[in-house]
Order: sequence, then C-alpha cells, then structure tokens
Amino acid sequence: MNNGAQAEQHAARYLQQQGLKPVAQNYRSRFGEIDLIMQDGATLVFVEVRLRRSANFGGAAASIDARKQRRIIRTAQQYLAGLAHIPPCRFDAVLMDDSGVQWLRNAFEA
Repeated sequence: MNNGAQAEQHAARYLQQQGLKPVAQNYRSRFGEIDLIMQDGATLVFVEVRLRRSANFGGAAASIDARKQRRIIRTAQQYLAGLAHIPPCRFDAVLMDDSGVQWLRNAFEA
C-alpha cells in the first residue's frame, strides 16, 4: 500500500466484506476530515483509516491522539447536523501496517 488514498480504498473494501455499507468517503468540514462513513445495521460509523509502515513510534493506533479524536468528533457533529434523524453512531479505526489490517470498533467515544 503506497498512500492514504489506497489505504482508504482497501479499508472500505474490507469493511464492506464485514457487512458494512458505504455512505461517504473523505467527508470534509472546516474542523477536519472523516476518511469513511459507513452504515453497520442501524448504526452510522465514522471510520479513521491509519497506515503505518511499521509499529515503531507506537504504530497506527497511537497516531489517533486526543487532538485528532476531537477533530473527527467535531466533523462528525457537523455531518450529523445535516441529517433529519440522528442514528446511533460510533467511531471506529482501521489500522494497517506490514502485519495486516486491524479493525477497532468503538476506537474512541464522543
């Protein structure tokens, strides 16, 4: 995997294989960006995709720090403000490195 765009495509395919349905990709607001928005049954899932070459410096999971989480949450709030009905939501992460793909459900909470 060479770059973030390829990682996001791979993550989207992986999540679809797990039964999630795509809603949006690269949703941007003035607060930040959400890589993938997926539907898991009745739940709307905001997904952060992280690609790391290795686990050095904490790996992919460590790169989703509190500041990054706040930006994702604020962007998700803006997305939800445009909906007529707010469904149950969660924040997931798809982490990729040389050892493969790891899907973290409920990676963090708003």
